[in-house]
Amino acid sequence: MAVKNSAGRADLHTHSTASDGTGSPADNVRLARETGLAAIALTDHDTTAGLEEALAEGEKLGIRVVPGVELSTMQDGVEIHVLGYFLDWPDGRWQERLRSQRDARMRRGRMIVERLAELGMPVTWEEVERAAAGRASGGAIGRPHIAAAMVGRGYVSSVAEAFERYLGSTGAAYVRVPRPTPLEAVGWIHEAGGAAVIAHPGLYGRDELVEALLEAGADGIEAYHSDHGPDDEARYAAMAARFGVIATGGSDYHGARGGEVFHGPLGGRTVEIAVVDRLEAASRKYR
Repeated sequence: MAVKNSAGRADLHTHSTASDGTGSPADNVRLARETGLAAIALTDHDTTAGLEEALAEGEKLGIRVVPGVELSTMQDGVEIHVLGYFLDWPDGRWQERLRSQRDARMRRGRMIVERLAELGMPVTWEEVERAAAGRASGGAIGRPHIAAAMVGRGYVSSVAEAFERYLGSTGAAYVRVPRPTPLEAVGWIHEAGGAAVIAHPGLYGRDELVEALLEAGADGIEAYHSDHGPDDEARYAAMAARFGVIATGGSDYHGARGGEVFHGPLGGRTVEIAVVDRLEAASRKYR
């Protein structure tokens, strides 16, 4: 669902320097305004460190900012991402759970660096940290930072190649660490007063698992995503209607590294502003 007339539209999946994006939280909000969007969600990986900045910039520019997050989970050896919206994000228990997620992400990053060395492509952790420089305090280091270090070393020509050959779920350096299940993540989000949405289901190849999560209480499914084709979008929109949940959408914007935009441009996938209202209404059930 590419933007044609962006008035009254929302991009509900973006990342900033608080995790593995290249623009600051305020940059994302400013770009949303330049793109003509009415609303944007900041959904950094396992952190809410960028929300205060994004909300302040939204207030200044008249852009509705949806507080969000993207949690990494594991089910039957498949990494599943769960989006949370309108949470009570300063809550202490919620923040402790996010810290545990970031600790797991850090362990995985160091294990990937060790695996790369075994494959004859040594990268130092200091190089990874330099690639992540500028992230917010409490932000997360992720695979795109490792990919950027690999590009810097000349092992690969692009971040996309690094993921395809080494860092993606079928890559030679991919490492799994213990994660909560997606159903546990849905529960965490509900306990924090938020609405839970299954992210980019087309990337998993496990529609039966996605349906089970919707049946078990997830509030929505991300039907519209930069990595979904038209058939995927139609199938997941129909799935949302069948289960009576919210069909959401977003670009999964991470910014550009080396001239390439990761996933898609901000505003490349959007939904009507009414979807934002539905998510906010759904979150009220858990407060």
